[in-house]
Amino acid sequence: METPTHVWILTIVGIGGLLAFDYFAHVRKAHSPTLRESAAWSSLYVGIALLFGVGVLIFGGPTMGTEYFAGYITEKALSVDNLFVFLIIMASFRVPRADQQKVLLFGIVFSLIARTGFIFLGAALINTFAWVFYIFGLILLITAGNLLRPNAHDDDTEGIVVRLVRRVLPTSEHFDGDKLFTIENGKRVLTPMLLVMVAIGGTDILFALDSIPAIFGLTTNVYIVITATAFSLMGLRQLFFLIDGLLDRLIYLAFGLAAILGFIGVKLILHALHENTLPFINDGEHVTVIEISTEVSLTVILGVLAVTVLASIFSPKGKAKNAVSGAKRHATDYLDLNYETGIVERNMIFAKMVQEEKQISKLPEKYKALVHDETEFVDLLARAHAAHGDATQRGAKSP
Repeated sequence: METPTHVWILTIVGIGGLLAFDYFAHVRKAHSPTLRESAAWSSLYVGIALLFGVGVLIFGGPTMGTEYFAGYITEKALSVDNLFVFLIIMASFRVPRADQQKVLLFGIVFSLIARTGFIFLGAALINTFAWVFYIFGLILLITAGNLLRPNAHDDDTEGIVVRLVRRVLPTSEHFDGDKLFTIENGKRVLTPMLLVMVAIGGTDILFALDSIPAIFGLTTNVYIVITATAFSLMGLRQLFFLIDGLLDRLIYLAFGLAAILGFIGVKLILHALHENTLPFINDGEHVTVIEISTEVSLTVILGVLAVTVLASIFSPKGKAKNAVSGAKRHATDYLDLNYETGIVERNMIFAKMVQEEKQISKLPEKYKALVHDETEFVDLLARAHAAHGDATQRGAKSP
């Protein structure tokens, strides 16, 4: 079904308007969003995506509607997995929490541009060469296997591009608000804010190589592919702050995503066999195989995600990992506080850290192994305790 030109124009204007609103209403002025703010705006963007899907269902028919929802849910799940890497990158660069919104919005816009390019390239290849489905299927099966590797997210956070930039161009070790350039010793240098954006951009390209074959395994309708991808990225910034403390608790998410990508990979290869034109497979003739419908795909995706999330939430290992990562995060946040930070905010962060320390002390020995570098972890907590002691003394002395 061809999508009319005016629908394309309205869709592009609508997506652009949402991104512009997100920047001018929330991101332009640096601030650390509250949980309530993140929940409200995340719900709004999910609501918009679902309403759009209902519109596709009504005006495009049940096939397009089902394809949109299957694609949206798959891309949204992959986006949540991407947040793990964003979290690691921003932690490694020690991006101030108030400035993380701008980094995330840049990542979303860059990802949207990169994926749009890959989508049109993928559509052109599919229309010209039916065997491209074999390649897409293999990419997804390889990606699924990589997700099952231990510490799949613990790769080099800077990457070759950032290391090259650091080597060639003068860079500062310190942030200057959300500026990309600053003056240091009389010279204009790059700030870590620009470097972290380069790192995020590099990972966005890698993510696109995984996500685009996944959604093409569910639909070849370019309009559905683009809109499902775009709406899955909308609200990702708010979702990051909403589930920041829960990301590490989703310990089985990688297994769930591996199952979904593996399933779609098999679906793509089956479809490629059905449309086969390669001379060395069945003499270039189509192969009679089972074709998996979009409805079945949507059911499998929803089922796998439900099992993954529930297993993670109620798993003792998930609760233990959440306590360890929470204590580490709150200790780091405390040490990053400014000298002028009020005692009320300090006490709130410190109390959370202490509560998580108590939870860790009660863990069985097998779960204490989740602390990868115990010496460094203990030192981090000790420094946070010492810093809080100094802050408490300063508060007691002040009039």
